[in-house]
Amino acid sequence: MREPHIEPGLLQAFRFLTGVRLLLTLLTFCGQSSDRALSAPLNYPIFNVIEAGVLMIYLAIPWLRRLLGRFYLPGALFMATVGPLLALTLTVWARMEHGYDAAHAFVDPGGVLVYLFIPLILLSTQYGFRTLVAYCLGTGILQIVLAIPAANRGGPALKLISDSAVIFIIIYMLVGYVIVRLMSAQRAQRRELAQTNVKLAEYANTLEQLAISRERNRMARDLHDTLAHTLSAVAIQLEALDALWDGDPAAARKTLSLSRDLTRSGLVETRKALQALRTNPLEDLGLALAIRHLAETTAARAGLQVALDVPSAVDRLSPVAEQSIYRIAEEALNNTARHANARHLTVALRQDMKQTMLVLADDGLGFDPAGQPQNGHYGLVGMRERATLCDGILQVKSAPGKGTQIRLLLEAKQ
Repeated sequence: MREPHIEPGLLQAFRFLTGVRLLLTLLTFCGQSSDRALSAPLNYPIFNVIEAGVLMIYLAIPWLRRLLGRFYLPGALFMATVGPLLALTLTVWARMEHGYDAAHAFVDPGGVLVYLFIPLILLSTQYGFRTLVAYCLGTGILQIVLAIPAANRGGPALKLISDSAVIFIIIYMLVGYVIVRLMSAQRAQRRELAQTNVKLAEYANTLEQLAISRERNRMARDLHDTLAHTLSAVAIQLEALDALWDGDPAAARKTLSLSRDLTRSGLVETRKALQALRTNPLEDLGLALAIRHLAETTAARAGLQVALDVPSAVDRLSPVAEQSIYRIAEEALNNTARHANARHLTVALRQDMKQTMLVLADDGLGFDPAGQPQNGHYGLVGMRERATLCDGILQVKSAPGKGTQIRLLLEAKQ
């Protein structure tokens, strides 16, 4: 049988409260049993011990929940409600059997009121207002019905029991109504939260699909601008080569040379496009190792002797600052490899409590920082923009024939 949804923690609370009630009734029963001055009819706690013990066993058997399914919790609430009422009725009958008159046979129902608060609270937590009304009315009616036989045998007056039941119903309705409203508001918040989570998941999936689509489009553009253009141009050159092969060998050789150069250029551009598709080195290596790797790769490519002063790691930098430092180093090193005609390269990355500093220096041709860079290759504007982005200061020292030094300073965030 399918198990219904039960509010989280409800059964655990049910077991705990039933265990506490069983312990208290056991202590009361033991206390009365040891007091020989009390007469036998006052053994009311024994009935509560029995019914609380049966309920505790019911709640402690795990396979009962699987067996009874949706009837499991109503059964436990029924036992927790009927048990104290039966114990009260049996105590009244026991007192009457021992000769107590109607006034003395009646047991103060205050204890029953406390005991019935347990199923009342749990029922109000799990079910709605209609179930609460049915429960309160049913409990009051059951209390009156159980009192009728004793009243007919000269026991407590039925009016006294009825007045007590009406008071119980009013108190239960007030308390239960408050709990039902609170739980309804909590369920509404949970439903709203679940719906919001679904919308967020859908939104995240949409963003992921959009990002994938954009990346595919970018890859298509890159491959079209590199590989496709190169292959198309090579195909044209090969067709021209085929036409010139027999009639004009000199022109054919020239066309073959152009095809070779075009193929190499396309290969370089394709490698650049593939490199751009790889994971950001900062994500793989961290800033310090990424700059060290970048400097070593640039020096090997350009045939430079490199001196490195880079720690194994740096910290206390934001992702924006790390990205800016790396891109500035990348631009400066590319400029050195392409245009400086240098022999020595120095790369230093230092960090202390006050600042982080990046220094890149070479002994190349140098240039005039105040003038226009030759062919627009130096990208100083872009480096300064990146320095501003991370609240850094970019210093460029260079002169024709005296090499170049680029220094980036970032103050530590307090």
